Amino acid sequence: MTVVPYKDKSDAKKQQVADMFDSISSKYDFLNHFLSLGIDIMWRKKAIRLLETLAPKKILDIATGTGDFAVESLKLKPEQVIGVDISEGMLDVGRKKMKKKGLDNIITLESGDSENLRFDDNNFDAVIVAFGVRNFENLELGLNEMNRVLRPGGKTIILEFSKPTIFPFKQLYNFYFRWILPKIGKLVSNDNAAYTYLPESVGEFPYGQDFLDILARTGFKNAQCRPLTLGISSIYVGEK
Repeated sequence: MTVVPYKDKSDAKKQQVADMFDSISSKYDFLNHFLSLGIDIMWRKKAIRLLETLAPKKILDIATGTGDFAVESLKLKPEQVIGVDISEGMLDVGRKKMKKKGLDNIITLESGDSENLRFDDNNFDAVIVAFGVRNFENLELGLNEMNRVLRPGGKTIILEFSKPTIFPFKQLYNFYFRWILPKIGKLVSNDNAAYTYLPESVGEFPYGQDFLDILARTGFKNAQCRPLTLGISSIYVGEK
């Protein structure tokens, strides 16, 4: 069963996800940092550091949202970063952020579908995505596209939620994630579905070895999983 944000609508998951992020775009950055107690910032930093030895010059940030992962990738001193997303609302917030930070000369944010990228084969040194692959309508198609546009020897870094397994942290986290987080998200964002969809989509998403197997099927080599913060999220690394 495909988990979608708005169960009363018949639109495909891709359209529903775009609508959801359009709806919460103005509050997204605040809620992201508030609901994770700022830990998401640390996760992004750790993920980007895994690309230091590669020193990528051209980076593609899939499901870039408001561009936080793209901004973090500048620590690698790339020549160009392109971020793509299906939500114009999120992109609008991101473009304003880049302009305010004076980064719009190196980071370009554009509308784009992860499952049908406009870029040529073997085009990027690194393809990165933070908390986005879970929202793909067709996970393997999206990963295949990421592999296609990555140059041989390039790397992908995928940061995504997973599931804690250690007692009692697992139980405490699940209570917060399923009961507290959605209520705060709804109160601040005024979207009834967005922060209910979050725990539901995480619950359905393959993680750990299951996701490594999917990476291998979609052409990535030497795939590794690095759990973060007792398993709340994980960094996946794959090579082409």
